[in-house]
Amino acid sequence: MGGKFELPTGVKLRKLVSGERLQIAFSWMGKECRELMPPGSITKGSILYAGNLRAEIRRKIADSSFRYADYFPDSPRAKETQPDKELMEVLLDKQLKTYKRQVENGQLSPSTLAGYAKAIASTRMKRWHGVRVNEVTPSDLRDWISEMDCTSKFIRNLMIPLRSVLEDALNDGMIEFNPFERLALGKLIRQTARASDYVISPYTAAERETLLAACRDDERPMVRFWFETGLRPGELQALQWDGIDFSRRVAKITQNQVAGVTKSPKTAAGRREVDLSADAIAALLAARANRCESARIWLNPATREPWENDAQLRKTLWQPLCRRAGITYRNPYQVRHTYASTLLTSGHNPWYVAAQLGHEDVEMVFRTYGKLIPDDYQKPAPKLRAVA
Repeated sequence: MGGKFELPTGVKLRKLVSGERLQIAFSWMGKECRELMPPGSITKGSILYAGNLRAEIRRKIADSSFRYADYFPDSPRAKETQPDKELMEVLLDKQLKTYKRQVENGQLSPSTLAGYAKAIASTRMKRWHGVRVNEVTPSDLRDWISEMDCTSKFIRNLMIPLRSVLEDALNDGMIEFNPFERLALGKLIRQTARASDYVISPYTAAERETLLAACRDDERPMVRFWFETGLRPGELQALQWDGIDFSRRVAKITQNQVAGVTKSPKTAAGRREVDLSADAIAALLAARANRCESARIWLNPATREPWENDAQLRKTLWQPLCRRAGITYRNPYQVRHTYASTLLTSGHNPWYVAAQLGHEDVEMVFRTYGKLIPDDYQKPAPKLRAVA
């Protein structure tokens, strides 16, 4: 046998009473481990499989994600290395499984799950690997947060799974107190977080006209409507014909598409009616003239199918459009900023603008667009309408 096939490093042939078996060797937790492969013919394919399996195991050991029982459940060593149920990485993995069940039950969106999964698997979170939950101290958390060179939003998002783990540990009697409760977290984040590098850069009136002129005929109605309503990308994608009231000149916003999943807006303010300008109505009429069977208003021009997600819209429409127009690229969300800034600079009441944008209060409008609001913003706000 040895002369027929060359064995890769870490793979050996064992001659047993029952016959020949391949064996792989690797180091795990400071010990040399040897495990037999399942019985079977010794072929070039089985040898290749054994070598690849050993390489996969070594990669997982290197990034701290190897679980012995996943590969060799019947091995005595699997029982020796069962994870400590109070280790932080075990509890974080349990939390991730909870999030996955919430997605299956419709309680959590896939995009939110993706964010949580990314946080749990991040290099920063591995700071807690090997640490028992009762060993996490307020001082440890304070030092960890203080060392992050991140925006406050990133830090807060990273905290969500970790805080959930510690809250559950407290409720389960695994710890005597939640170390987060002994932190002035808001103050700490303000002191240590770096400013976001995201810049609000609305398109000028000239740029808007240049973009519209560069649109193909099958693109122009949607782009014009978007500039005239400032919808979130997901709201634009999810908007249906039955949400348009031409007689009252409003669009009823009742759905938002996130990561390909359509759902109701997160807040009551998100369910709203957006006033439609003459240009917005004209864009709808142009779209209706070429309407197909879809209930959705705005379709991907390349496929005549509903948009799948924000990334598809950005890559297949917005980026090529900016290049054709010769306009410096800014992400499509700047269309929403353009809509808000246009209303504010023309003297509309900030409370009206907040309602049109779907914000719960006017605070975000002042915080985000404060420099654009004229000193005299007392122009009466039209009657606000929420969708029942």
